[in-house]
Amino acid sequence: MAVKLLKSGAVGVIPTDTLYGLVGSAMSPKVVERIYTIKGRYYKKPLIVLIGSKIELLKFGIILSKQVEDEVDKLWPGPITVVLPSPLVNFKYLDRGKGTIAFRLPKDEKLQKFLLAAGPLVAPSANPAGKLPASNFKEALEYFGDQVDFYLRGPELLGAPFTIVAIKNGQIKVLRKGAKKVEELGNR
Repeated sequence: MAVKLLKSGAVGVIPTDTLYGLVGSAMSPKVVERIYTIKGRYYKKPLIVLIGSKIELLKFGIILSKQVEDEVDKLWPGPITVVLPSPLVNFKYLDRGKGTIAFRLPKDEKLQKFLLAAGPLVAPSANPAGKLPASNFKEALEYFGDQVDFYLRGPELLGAPFTIVAIKNGQIKVLRKGAKKVEELGNR
């Protein structure tokens, strides 16, 4: 049911691999703008896109060089977000003028299957700007009430922030340190 709703342009709250996320189709500018409004997010701050497979990068016109693909394969799947150049102008609503889009391929196989069925989803944390992220369904419901179309219940999620990296000239640059250190992956 949630997959069908997301494909039809709905916005919902679901448990992700780290926290509850306020989610909607990354392929719909209208849905993305609605999420910015619901969350009260600064309009120039890009959103992270959850994907179910590395192949989904092609939907955004992203073709990885062998060198970058080798680096990405060391980082994914897992709690690391990779910022990649956005070559297509029709995704300006996602890159917010930065020329890049941040992607995460979660490790949880059930979530990967959900994402493959629903399509790539923008997934900021489920909280209004300036508030703590919701760690459970009840907190998310208190934040958003009927502003969203559906809620998926799941376990309490007290995930630590994820690491955000960019890959430039074959080197991984950490943009935000999170729970998972890049060095722990054995590639540095």
